[in-house]
Amino acid sequence: MKAQTFSLTGSKQDEVELPKVFSTPVNRDLIHRAFVNLDSHHYQRQGRMPSAGQNTVAASNDPPTGHGQARVARIRGGGPRRGQAAKVAMVRGGRQAHPPTSEKVVYKKLNKQEKTLALCSAIAATASKDLVSARGHIIDGIQSFPVIVSDDIEKISKAKEISKVLDSLKLSADIARLESRKARSGRASIRGRKTKIGKSVLFVTKDSKSLTQACGAFPGVDVRSVSDLSVLDLAPGSSMIRLTVYSKSAIAAIGEIKSRHLELMEVLQ
Repeated sequence: MKAQTFSLTGSKQDEVELPKVFSTPVNRDLIHRAFVNLDSHHYQRQGRMPSAGQNTVAASNDPPTGHGQARVARIRGGGPRRGQAAKVAMVRGGRQAHPPTSEKVVYKKLNKQEKTLALCSAIAATASKDLVSARGHIIDGIQSFPVIVSDDIEKISKAKEISKVLDSLKLSADIARLESRKARSGRASIRGRKTKIGKSVLFVTKDSKSLTQACGAFPGVDVRSVSDLSVLDLAPGSSMIRLTVYSKSAIAAIGEIKSRHLELMEVLQ
């Protein structure tokens, strides 16, 4: 399977042979399972102070039945909370019934072969115009998928230069899509999640140092090297699939990705 390559000005160049990774069947459930497992690796363990909800002077009078009073511990002494129930799970300001513990295992594991196959499946999905469009990306004017550009893009280090490239490759419309997002209110705003940037173009290169510096000013635009590429980048939120732009050298490096599934396909063929 061959794909068209483009220059930084948007003009067509030669065609390149896509690696066999792009022929991997797209498995939506496998990509979702890999995303859930990989996303758990940054979770922070939660716990509660052992004495939380019990830092009050309260004791139970243990009244006999028939007095219309619950036999729970009540706060002693004076003050506004005198006589109120405390220290138990069912009352105001009391402890939690079953609080989370820091010993809980939150790091989920995934088989290495299954992880590699999920990555291959996510890479193959970037070559489908229908899947990219269904994700919500604006791809008007883009005819060839996957989008492959020359290696000159890896040398760009200024935002002004990459802006011209985005216009030439018809990618600016998708980035402008994120500007219409409104700030969120309510509980999300109180907890520091007022703005939600979203995801736009993903550049996959062999060397991402210079291009990362150039794309820092564009919201939703990320740059990853082939060695750091993950399902978390290709399917954010476990939803297939992201508008991805590859460099020529990145396509050659992706061809080195191996999995037992692909080797088995070669044997069967």
